[in-house]
Amino acid sequence: MTRPPTLRDVAAASGVAISTASRALTKPGRVNERTATRVREAARQLGYAPSPTGRALSSGRTRMVALLVPDVTNPYFFGIVRGTAARLRADGYVHVLVDAEESVEAEERALRALRPTVDGAVLAASRLDDDRLEAWSHEFPMVTVNRPVPDQSGVLVDTAGGTGQALAHLASLGHRRVAYAGGPRASWSDRRRRAVLRTAAKRLGVEVVFLGPFVPRREDGAAAADAVLHADVTAVLAFDDLLAFGILDRLAERGVDVPGAMSVVGCDDVFGADLVRPGLTTIAAPLERAGHAAADLLLARLDPTHPGGTVTVELPTHLVVRGSTGTAPLRVVT
Repeated sequence: MTRPPTLRDVAAASGVAISTASRALTKPGRVNERTATRVREAARQLGYAPSPTGRALSSGRTRMVALLVPDVTNPYFFGIVRGTAARLRADGYVHVLVDAEESVEAEERALRALRPTVDGAVLAASRLDDDRLEAWSHEFPMVTVNRPVPDQSGVLVDTAGGTGQALAHLASLGHRRVAYAGGPRASWSDRRRRAVLRTAAKRLGVEVVFLGPFVPRREDGAAAADAVLHADVTAVLAFDDLLAFGILDRLAERGVDVPGAMSVVGCDDVFGADLVRPGLTTIAAPLERAGHAAADLLLARLDPTHPGGTVTVELPTHLVVRGSTGTAPLRVVT
């Protein structure tokens, strides 16, 4: 055949009606076993595979689930992708990965395009505002990671609590004026960390200088480092490890010793955090567990026997101390 085989071809080859062929492939219990076997054999010989759209028309389900992330190149999301994909694969679902390119508009376009073709979606660190996100949550089954939605299930990774741990670590080393190089303005996680830092700073007797927003990419670390040096601080907490990597690069270019003159802390403990020099002190997050838990919550919602209700899974973080933090210097090198 010069074109992909269709259900009509399978029906003709097995000598049954198209409706019978469809039932034999999707609901085999509704036709006798001899006919079902003949249809399956014809489908195998022709190389026929039911399309997601065809399955959706017959069952109302495509067995496809989307995972939307703000930046598919950011290693923070690798663990979430692995955890989500493994859990969905175990239940026979196809996993569709979508890059929202740190754009609210791109994220909404993707949701509109996906709505007819997927059974549900996991949104990791969504950049949509509260109203848009809540509206989409009523369109189709959805679970969020690090982006709570009223009356919807989700997973929260406590990076904010980890940021408080990191500030306490710096305070114990004698740092009294610390910068926070923040993430995207639309990031819920960033807003939560700023609130935790304000509270922790008062308790610890530390002054926090808030900088940014910065895009969480390594190349944006140069601007963040320059701002940090201008702020007259002895340490910096970066929104994520990529930004921290860029800060380390820029400080090295400018001859600033780390940690002798400036301590640097990242967040997420992504691949490479222990390979940069000095090794990056950072907040370790159980990202693969977060992806697995999010897929678990979504599959529960897709189960017709699910009793309903919402669940929030909270996962703790912890500080990993490496060589990028040290005792506060007597003066700041700029």
